[in-house]
Amino acid sequence: MTTPLRRVASSLYERLLAYGIDATPSHVAVIQDGNRRYAREQGDDETDGHRAGAETTESVLRWCRDLDVEELTLYAFSTENFERPDDELESLFDLIESKLYEFADSDEIHTDEVRIRAIGETDRLPPRVRAAVEYAHDRTASYDGLQLNIALAYGGRAELLGAAREVARDVQAGDLSTDDIDAAELGRRLTTQPTRDVDLIIRTGGDERTSNFLPWHANGNEAAVFFCTPFWPEFRRIDFLRAIRTYESREASWRTTRTRRARTLVESLRDSELREAKRVLGRSESGNPELDVEGDVEPTAD
Repeated sequence: MTTPLRRVASSLYERLLAYGIDATPSHVAVIQDGNRRYAREQGDDETDGHRAGAETTESVLRWCRDLDVEELTLYAFSTENFERPDDELESLFDLIESKLYEFADSDEIHTDEVRIRAIGETDRLPPRVRAAVEYAHDRTASYDGLQLNIALAYGGRAELLGAAREVARDVQAGDLSTDDIDAAELGRRLTTQPTRDVDLIIRTGGDERTSNFLPWHANGNEAAVFFCTPFWPEFRRIDFLRAIRTYESREASWRTTRTRRARTLVESLRDSELREAKRVLGRSESGNPELDVEGDVEPTAD
């Protein structure tokens, strides 16, 4: 049980974390891990853990809007999740379907102009879930506020393999030249198309791995990563602010590193130019006519 003193201390710590944040990430991606473990600890059914996690998702949406995060991607259902027992899958699909309709009809979503999209191999989902995806997309398609991407039937490695196979087929068919294969061409063929590269990945539940989540958009952008022990239903605003602080620290470190590298480059160029100038002057003073600066000057009218 949380004591009053502990609640006060947590509130003060939260305010301290929030104070002075000035470098929020544009795109946050979250691996929502620990729903089932949370339910087991509570003595509940695993589906109850997923429902508790859905409430946390709603809170994170508010926190992102409060901090002006522009894009949020949630890892809701991976391709590996299809291997779970049928009864658990049906419960998950029920929850995803109902939450999509709920989000799409939420006053908050429309007030804040949140645009909802599903990314991944959505054609593998049951028709009723695909219908909910389409409903949420259509209801919010015109908005340009927070971009909410829900990763459904998503697997990063499978996505990259699929794009590579598609490129190979087009090259073999003569529709694409190998000279035209670049990052933009491969990125265009990915099943996921976030608006922005990922700046920060958050994973709850204690595991320190990114589980093939958006490798092209996160690893390619060298995104900051924040691992924390609370299960997803226990994830608090304090944890979210700590993740933002991790991103800030990494950005500050990168700025320092870039400044140091730039200074080193300038100094090396300056030293090189000085050595070259001394060499030229030394050869000129030795009487070499080819390097005699005065001999190259045009005569004046005087």
